[in-house]
Amino acid sequence: MTGKTAPAAKKPAPAAAKKKAAPAPKEGAAPKEGAAPKEGAAPKEGAAPKEGAAPKEGAAPAPAPAPAAATEEPPAPEHPPEQPPAPTDESAPIPTEAGAEAAPVPAEAPPAEPPAPEPKVEKPKEEPPSCPLSLAVEEVSENSFTLTWKAPEQMGRAGLDGYVVEICKDGSSDWKAVNQEPFLSTRCTVPDLSSGDKIHVRVVAVSASGSSAPATLEQPVLIREILQLPKIRMPRHLRETYIRRVGDAVNIMIPFQGKPQPEVSWSKGGQPLDSSRINIRTTARDTIFYIRQAQRADSGKYELTVHINGAEDKATLDIQVVEPPGPPQNLKLVDVWGFNVALEWTPPADNGNAEIKGYRVQKSDKKSGKWFTVLERCTRTSCTISDLIIGNTYSFRVFSENICGLSDSAAVASGVAHIEKTKSTYQPEKIPQRDMMEPPKFTQPLTDRTTTRGYSTHLFCSVRGFPQPKIIWLKNQMEIREDPKYIALIDQGVCSLEIRKPGPFDGGVYTCKAVNPLGEASVDCRLDVKGES
Repeated sequence: MTGKTAPAAKKPAPAAAKKKAAPAPKEGAAPKEGAAPKEGAAPKEGAAPKEGAAPKEGAAPAPAPAPAAATEEPPAPEHPPEQPPAPTDESAPIPTEAGAEAAPVPAEAPPAEPPAPEPKVEKPKEEPPSCPLSLAVEEVSENSFTLTWKAPEQMGRAGLDGYVVEICKDGSSDWKAVNQEPFLSTRCTVPDLSSGDKIHVRVVAVSASGSSAPATLEQPVLIREILQLPKIRMPRHLRETYIRRVGDAVNIMIPFQGKPQPEVSWSKGGQPLDSSRINIRTTARDTIFYIRQAQRADSGKYELTVHINGAEDKATLDIQVVEPPGPPQNLKLVDVWGFNVALEWTPPADNGNAEIKGYRVQKSDKKSGKWFTVLERCTRTSCTISDLIIGNTYSFRVFSENICGLSDSAAVASGVAHIEKTKSTYQPEKIPQRDMMEPPKFTQPLTDRTTTRGYSTHLFCSVRGFPQPKIIWLKNQMEIREDPKYIALIDQGVCSLEIRKPGPFDGGVYTCKAVNPLGEASVDCRLDVKGES
């Protein structure tokens, strides 16, 4: 292979010439393939490599290295390299150890552009929860206050661990946590405070991904006793009469409010309650009225009084203890006629401490002996029972009924009712006869007609009268007698005359006459018969 003269390389940039030389390999180290060792200096510009060291065809010419101290051309290596040195933009001399020759860094072919590295997908950071909502003060006392709030809108992926409440006195920046560990409740009472202090508050939502922004109050909380007038919160169902049955338990809770703690007292008719029958338990917010087994004597109006330092509020609890009523009294059979029986009675002596809603009446026939209800909720003290069967003998009884139900027993009539068959003569009512007599009168006259020869035709009219009039048909003032060519009919006052297959001589004036004992009437028409065209 013949050596070729390499084209002159571009001068290196000044910045490349000023770079520090990389340390050279130690003595005895073999140079890289294709690298021509030289005595500590790079070849001059335009210097061509010797035979056997020329680059392969297609290789780019090596640019001139940075200027070096030595200007002599380096000797060719004893064994030519398998591959020519690749051109490099910069080449710097390699410093050597003391007394050792410097070996230049060989120029290598530019490597192919590596593929662009795939961008690393960073995992999104878990966001902390948002701040709690609707922070408010629920209650303030002389040494504590109570906060409430709502859960934040954003909980975060990790979920919510709880809340931390922090307080700080007004004028200080030292925030102290009320709870050491987060809790999930949205209500917190801050105790052990001094009256008159102004406390700033903030609440933080905590999760595994961090803490939220704090929710704060716009104004500090002033620790002081808030006076509140006494007020009884009577439940709606207790504003009316409270009804219980005998033997039932009475357990009533009535809430109230007031600050400071009000005094509660119960009374009945201005007298204190019997503690052996009625148990009263009062808390800071309500009072409980309890009777284990109610009796009718427990009925009445109970007064509840709540008072604070001269101010008071009163409420009345009306209790009614009821039981089923007694049976009606003085039930008797008043009358029996035809298929009917009349009964009467008086109200029961004991109404069960409740209003009587009505009475239930039952009957029993002697044959079956079974009782059947004939009236329910009868509000009167008398009744009439109908539709009894002839030949049967009946007994009757009556129950009274109140809000608890029917009486335990019934009042039974002392007598029985025997339904007998009575003889009676039917006399039809006499209806005055109306004079219906009327002379004949035509309500629909005959009408002129035109017909075709050989085609049957009909003449119609209508008449009324009483007695029913006799109908006479005439043609050209001549009475039509029994002639098969003519058929005369009358139905419900409608008169008709059929002329069968009329001919030219059947034309003329036709008359219908109605006659009865009160008079007569007539109508006529003209019939024209035309030949076939």
